[in-house]
Amino acid sequence: MKTAVVTGASGGIGSKISVCLAEKGYNVVLCYNSSEKSALETVSEIEKNGYNAIAVKCNVKNKNETDSLMKTVFEKFGSVDVLVNNAGVALQKLFVDVNENEYNEIFDTNVKGTINCSQSALKYMINQKSGSIVNISSMWGISGASCEVHYSASKAAIIGLTKALAKEMGLSGIRVNCVAPGMIDTKMNASFSQDVFDQIKEETPLNKIGRPEDVAKAVLYFAGDDSSFVTGQVLCVDGGYVL
Repeated sequence: MKTAVVTGASGGIGSKISVCLAEKGYNVVLCYNSSEKSALETVSEIEKNGYNAIAVKCNVKNKNETDSLMKTVFEKFGSVDVLVNNAGVALQKLFVDVNENEYNEIFDTNVKGTINCSQSALKYMINQKSGSIVNISSMWGISGASCEVHYSASKAAIIGLTKALAKEMGLSGIRVNCVAPGMIDTKMNASFSQDVFDQIKEETPLNKIGRPEDVAKAVLYFAGDDSSFVTGQVLCVDGGYVL
């Protein structure tokens, strides 16, 4: 049985990704930083349906912690087959008003966290000569968003990281791909006004807001054998917003 690690697993998208991977037969390790209660609730949901899951606390900004996370995964399940780099933070603020601490938090979590987890997981994937890394970017990483410049830049960096790492890891049998969600109905986006939701919905060709399961299905595709000849790709799950 293969094992998948999902970072940011206590959030709406991370939780749904974890549940969907478990339903596909993966052992799932839910990585969380502060929301232990939410992570454990998802573990209970997965176990209640007869699947395997554990929750592990890990601050992805800390390389020692990501190394420890992957060591725990390997010792318990014997392999690290899929890594979903989903942990991330956002910030809606005028570019000139973003301070250094806020800037560091965005890039340390979104970019450094993705790099840390990938380096830690690759120690095992390279030895296995197999593995799939799925990074979560954003449609704003492609098109950019006003008042979310730092967030957009961090998500654009993840796309560049995906393409470069895919080239480097190909001969090791490891695929690296990226999902770029549009506006998804989650708690993270609850801070947006209804007017913003309505505007984005109106500008979206499919005329609707996405759901966490829409992102999870894209992750499942990249994680599994259906995409065995696919690497370095960015799949927009945004209802056609970015065309």
